[in-house]
Amino acid sequence: MSNQDIPPSTQKPAPTLASRGIQPRFGELVQSCRKLVMNRLAEQLTGVFAQVDDTLFEYAEKAENNQVQNLFFDSMREIRKQRPQIERSYHQKISQNFSDFLDGKLKPVPSTAELDAEQLALVQNEEYEESLLIASMVNQVKSRCAQQLFALEQRLALLNNGQQLGEENNPFGPQMIALAFRQALAPSPLQLQIKAILYSLFDKHVMLSLDTVYSALNQRLVDAGVLPNLKYAAQRTTNPERPGRTESAPDAGEARPGDGGPQATAPPSTHAPHSSAPAQPLDLDGPPPGNPTALLEGLTALLGKHRQRDIDAPLLGGTRSIASYAPRNATSTYSASDLLEALNRMQRQSADELAQRLQRPQQVGSLKADLQRQLEVFSQRPGQQKLSDQETDVIDLVGMLFDFILDDSCLNDSYKTLLSHLHTPYLKVALQDKALFTQHQHPARRLLNSMAKAGVLYGGETNEHALLAKMQWVVERVVSADNNTPLLFQALLEQFDQYTATLKHKVELREHRAVEAAKGRDKLLGARQQALDVIARCLNQRQTPGIIRNFLELTWADVLVFVLLRHGESSSEWQRACEVAEQLAWSGTPLDESGRQQLQALRMTLLDDLRKGLQLLGGYHEDGIRRLLQDLVACQYAAQAKQPQLADTFTPQLAPSTLGAMLGEDAMLASLAPHESGLSARAQTFAKELMQIEFGTWFEFLMDNQPLLLKLSWFSPTTRNYMFVDHSGQRAAIKPLTQLATEMEQGIARIVPPENDAPLVDRALSAIYRVLQRVAGRTSKTH
Repeated sequence: MSNQDIPPSTQKPAPTLASRGIQPRFGELVQSCRKLVMNRLAEQLTGVFAQVDDTLFEYAEKAENNQVQNLFFDSMREIRKQRPQIERSYHQKISQNFSDFLDGKLKPVPSTAELDAEQLALVQNEEYEESLLIASMVNQVKSRCAQQLFALEQRLALLNNGQQLGEENNPFGPQMIALAFRQALAPSPLQLQIKAILYSLFDKHVMLSLDTVYSALNQRLVDAGVLPNLKYAAQRTTNPERPGRTESAPDAGEARPGDGGPQATAPPSTHAPHSSAPAQPLDLDGPPPGNPTALLEGLTALLGKHRQRDIDAPLLGGTRSIASYAPRNATSTYSASDLLEALNRMQRQSADELAQRLQRPQQVGSLKADLQRQLEVFSQRPGQQKLSDQETDVIDLVGMLFDFILDDSCLNDSYKTLLSHLHTPYLKVALQDKALFTQHQHPARRLLNSMAKAGVLYGGETNEHALLAKMQWVVERVVSADNNTPLLFQALLEQFDQYTATLKHKVELREHRAVEAAKGRDKLLGARQQALDVIARCLNQRQTPGIIRNFLELTWADVLVFVLLRHGESSSEWQRACEVAEQLAWSGTPLDESGRQQLQALRMTLLDDLRKGLQLLGGYHEDGIRRLLQDLVACQYAAQAKQPQLADTFTPQLAPSTLGAMLGEDAMLASLAPHESGLSARAQTFAKELMQIEFGTWFEFLMDNQPLLLKLSWFSPTTRNYMFVDHSGQRAAIKPLTQLATEMEQGIARIVPPENDAPLVDRALSAIYRVLQRVAGRTSKTH
């Protein structure tokens, strides 16, 4: 055996075969197997790097901004520089794993999918996301190559003197191969977004080619006489990672019983994603479990009870179970490959017609009917086959998820329609990887949640066209993809989140400007209200001529506001402006002799202060000021002459209120809102609750019997006005406390429950659980 094929790390004095536990007669065979795998993997890894530049360039062309574009270009250069080291490290690790296996030193690597919640808290977020990508890649190979892997593990065990191999310590298993690539990438300074693209290429060129590697490796061992008649007995399992196999319809190419050689039976799969198992038995009458694994178990149990109770009864959204579409006399089940091929045909057709289909929603009932037709048309035993219970559960769960989306009141119809076309790809994901239901960080789940959240938060008229276009781009990429891998969803999620981060910044900027503007207007409103209170006290219980009353309410109130804002409440200027208002109101009432003498003494000073105030407003010319003051003096004389009819004849043209024009409808808020003293006990309770409400709380208002969602963005402790913004961050409404409390009492306004802020899939699964409790005849203790 030449050393040319052996990496430097393994070129050392080899232990004897006896010390390794490898039977001497297999010495040349194991090295032949090693060479076969190393050569195949090297060829496949070359394909990965051959496509890196083109892929990154494609991403760069579609980047939203220069910063992201530069990231892809910089990463091209960095990968070219790191490539020799990555390739060398990868090949050395694969070779070392095989050497450790031969030496009996290869230890199983714990699967990332088996980390529990407490362990995950100790893992950095990016590390966990990377681990999830690896685990998903590996699980798909395990699902696809279960037969070849089982046979390989049995044959390698025989070479190793019968020492049994597990899935995680097969030196050529998908776990070891994927982790070798991860370890090779670890020293490089690449961001997770770029690593996700590399993993996608690795999945396409290496992981998807492992079928041929395992077939060739098994054939090499069979040719050497290692378990040539090995039997693989396909079994249905409870593995949530993939659709179960069927006993009655083995997949094409499945191992057949031999004619008398050694036989083995495949054990049930054990590589399902793990979450902490519920400590107590499921209570199907209780609220939806918080543990995601327990929640899925409960959903499955309730679906089973629903089918037993009435297979034709509608589920959430009104759609029937897929089981009700099957022939009632069917006795055997479709294979996993039959189901996957049917979904692939449907997805290809959807991709070809997507431009036309996007104009209307994908209805769940029609999709189920189409799936049943596809299965029946291509069935080798038409009318005699049905789906397994496990696959039925998944199809019904995903169907209810998309029915929930179509009925979600938080989303506009345009966004619901777009998201509904993800039904088939997400069904394929769920059938192959139930982590979609049990792992909050699953890339496909996060992408769906992220798009739904964007539609709710940023789906206002300002952003609608651009956001819809971006979401449509994502939907098209998912539907047109040949392989809906977690890596694809991760890459799309990162790009979509970058886009929504830009939207979020714009919305926050608009909201900040709206709040600052509201604070400025509120300061004016507060000052104006204080000025009007001063005028009201001056006019209280006085029969003042119309010219003086109008002047004080429409003109001098504005002067008071400007003086208050410029000099403050404790200033001498403010005190004098209030005295002027009092003196002018007093001067329009009949006075005794002493009062008339007092008025005569202060008239010149009063007129001078009035002139200065009018000049402060800036809306009067000098001639206009002179005529107005003359009319006021004439009115005073008429009032003192006890000729009220003459006093009321003075009607000068007063300039419109500058502040009134600035404040618009806000100027009327205080006068239109109910007084606190007039609130009912229930409205007063709402008012107390509103005083404690946090900014960012969403409210639902009924406008013409249509719900309108607005966010509380700011509350004024001075005027006690509440400012609301829409989804685009623009001011939508100002409501005084008493008005808002009254609207809540009347049912016109309500606070959106906190659970409505939960991610879409979480809300959907909880809603599905409660509906299934009802249709399965269970009564929730929470109802």
